[in-house]
Amino acid sequence: MAEVVKPQTQPLTTAEIAALALSLAHLGSGPQAVTARRGLQHALDHLDLDDDVIAATLDTLVEPLPAEVAARARLIADAITGRMMVRLHYRDAAGTVTSREVEPVTCLVHRDFWYLVGVCRMRRAIRAFRFDRILAVEPTLTPSRPHLADRFLPFQRRKRTRAA
Repeated sequence: MAEVVKPQTQPLTTAEIAALALSLAHLGSGPQAVTARRGLQHALDHLDLDDDVIAATLDTLVEPLPAEVAARARLIADAITGRMMVRLHYRDAAGTVTSREVEPVTCLVHRDFWYLVGVCRMRRAIRAFRFDRILAVEPTLTPSRPHLADRFLPFQRRKRTRAA
């Protein structure tokens, strides 16, 4: 009897996790989302994870968002797909509420939280907005510039280069 050799698996990349997060945000909390999360959990159960950050992130990814957060996530996901700017009403870590126009780039999950990553017009820079701190999302009719998500993932590990 021939021995079956299992292919070696690699941890998911930050870009792959972001794509999964965006897809699950589109699904919301309906029956397809439940099935997708169950399938993702099944796939993750077979990964050999030795990274606590990735493990915590994946646990968060397979948990459904609260209904009100999921509704905002769907608006954000639609804006990303349609390349449209959104107006966020956002409460920062200090409790300050601001209204910001954001060019959304991607959604991602890091450890225990979901984030919107986008170009904040107020700060004129890339920012990550925690979903649980977004109070409201208003779609706009303003087109957003196209952005490559892999250039805007704030939590990805960057390879260090040595000068020769």
